[in-house]
Amino acid sequence: MPVSKERVCYFYDSEVGTSYYGPNHPMKPHRLCMTHHLVLAYGLHRHLQMFRPRKATANDFLQFHAEDYVKFLSSITPDKQQQYISQMQRFNLGEDCPIFDGLFEFCRSYTGGSIDGAVRLNNCLSDIAINWSGGLHHAKKAEASGFCYINDLVLAILELLKIHPRVVYIDIDIHHGDGVEEAFYMTDRVMTVSFHKFGDMFFPGTGSIEDIGNNTGRYYSVNVPLHDGIDDTSFTELFKFVMQKVMVNYQPSAIVLQCGADSLAADRIGCFNLSLDGHAECVNFMKSFKVPILVTGGGGYTKSNVARCWANETAVILDKPLPKEIPFHDYYYEYYSDADYQLRIQSRTHIENLNTSEYLDSIKYQVSRNLSSVESAPCVEFKEAPPESLIPEFDEDLFSSDLRYGTTDAGLLSTPRSDSLYDSD
Repeated sequence: MPVSKERVCYFYDSEVGTSYYGPNHPMKPHRLCMTHHLVLAYGLHRHLQMFRPRKATANDFLQFHAEDYVKFLSSITPDKQQQYISQMQRFNLGEDCPIFDGLFEFCRSYTGGSIDGAVRLNNCLSDIAINWSGGLHHAKKAEASGFCYINDLVLAILELLKIHPRVVYIDIDIHHGDGVEEAFYMTDRVMTVSFHKFGDMFFPGTGSIEDIGNNTGRYYSVNVPLHDGIDDTSFTELFKFVMQKVMVNYQPSAIVLQCGADSLAADRIGCFNLSLDGHAECVNFMKSFKVPILVTGGGGYTKSNVARCWANETAVILDKPLPKEIPFHDYYYEYYSDADYQLRIQSRTHIENLNTSEYLDSIKYQVSRNLSSVESAPCVEFKEAPPESLIPEFDEDLFSSDLRYGTTDAGLLSTPRSDSLYDSD
């Protein structure tokens, strides 16, 4: 049964797609603009509540990040960076995490979408919140890492913890979700589950199956390290096996699902063999538990496939199967000829699947053994409930009234409602 329009919210700010990390940098925020235009081209906006997110503030960032780090990010500009070499090194800013024009506003935009999504889930205004611009899972408390500056996922989880006693964080990016795991490594309030490539000096080098958490958080970090070339069948079977056990043992009341698209076949950086359907099946499976979910983006460095992936997963969330023919729109000729304008991935090289059945069985055994040590639905005593964030008020004057998806700044659609944006037909 299709999900009710009123229960799925979608956050997008056109400004975030104009950010530019620099020439030859693999991170291309323009993929977010491409994703949004594909969502509009397929008409999925008619089934969503669409919002431009409130921009997160420095005070929002300080709920997790160090004050000196946030202050530096808010003030540094490309023309000043040579004057602050020591601070740049201290905060791990530079080649992987460059300083570019509008950096702090970029952080405010993508983080605002994740926090606002969490607020709507907390207030039972939505069952599923989508923020494809979020999912920057490598950022640490006082440093940037892996193209990530502010960890919107940690901040969204902290928001969810104001209401929810237990939150599960799931990461299907090809890279280990190290920043989120590190933030919650010593608590049982959050269980982090990461499915990622491990070994061969692959970034970030963390995420061994032996990394299980510490202190109160022991056994609440679940790592599923994988080798090159894993395919749909192996990945989805393993994913469902692990997540079924997690959901039964831990019984979270909210889910944060990071859907990094660099785990797809043909990614510029990745080395897996997942198709759009295999990747999306993970989203579909978690939706079946009928627990509030915040869904975010993450990595993904072949832009056309990232847009295909996240538009397709928007449709999966809505239970709206998409035709394989990509509809004509502004980016049609420029980006989608790689797979004959189809909603599929054209992989020119096949990577051998090095994940043997014996290896995958050993992963299942170790994860099962670790999860057997998890206290079933650990209790949380609230002596005093923390204050809830105010539900953001959305100003319709901020939005374009142009409903054509072919324009460069399609933005969000006008509506009589004061707090949401969606097509009224």
